[in-house]
Amino acid sequence: AIDQTQSVVNGEVRLKLYKGNVMVVGRKSASNSLFDESIATFEDDAGAYDQKDAGGFIKLNALRLRVAARRGV
Repeated sequence: AIDQTQSVVNGEVRLKLYKGNVMVVGRKSASNSLFDESIATFEDDAGAYDQKDAGGFIKLNALRLRVAARRGV
């Protein structure tokens, strides 16, 4: 199954290796890339991410935890 998902994967990844740590420092793909640099940031990027949305997400995500706690799960 994994082989099938990787059949269209291509490109290069640059890594920084230091004292047992690995950090991705660059990547590029010739085609079929799902990565869009214009929206891959939390900085001011013309509306791709609004930090005000985080509050609602946190409340919604916490709901399942509150329900689980009430049920003793």
